[in-house]
Amino acid sequence: MSRIGKKPVEIPQGVKVTIDEKNRKIIFENQKGKLETPIPPGINARVEDGKLIFTRQNDQKQTRAYHGLARALANNAVVGLTTGFEKRLEVVGVGYRVDLKGKELHLALGYSHPVIYKVPDDVEVAVEKPNKIIIRGIDKQRVGAVAAKIRSFREPDPYKGKGVRYEGEVLILKPGKSGVR
Repeated sequence: MSRIGKKPVEIPQGVKVTIDEKNRKIIFENQKGKLETPIPPGINARVEDGKLIFTRQNDQKQTRAYHGLARALANNAVVGLTTGFEKRLEVVGVGYRVDLKGKELHLALGYSHPVIYKVPDDVEVAVEKPNKIIIRGIDKQRVGAVAAKIRSFREPDPYKGKGVRYEGEVLILKPGKSGVR
């Protein structure tokens, strides 16, 4: 049995779980919002004693993989509704800065024009300093996608390290040309 799939998902107080067998999905709700996760084929879900339990119908390789996936997606939904998810980005470079104006993120990244990114409604973006961005939300996938999109505007340079990077991201810088003396 899948080691991840066989662990039950604890459902905390305030989170309502509905299993929609017809559409093969699980709906999680609380005051922060509503999230849905799919139930893959060959996987069954049930709620017992405040826990969400996943079982599989057979031992095929694909079904075993889906078992762990279904449990991980459900756990991410529960964690997102209780504590939320957060990604931090830092902007490194001379003259590189970030400014939040309403629901628009203005990034000066060394181009001849500012990059303007419209922040989606389901994600919250905050600017801590002119070079620090914090992305928060209840959906782990959306938070990661928004962070990756912002990072893609100016990925870190392999020689000087300038650009947008995740906080704590380790970059291995290439040595420049040695030149003739």
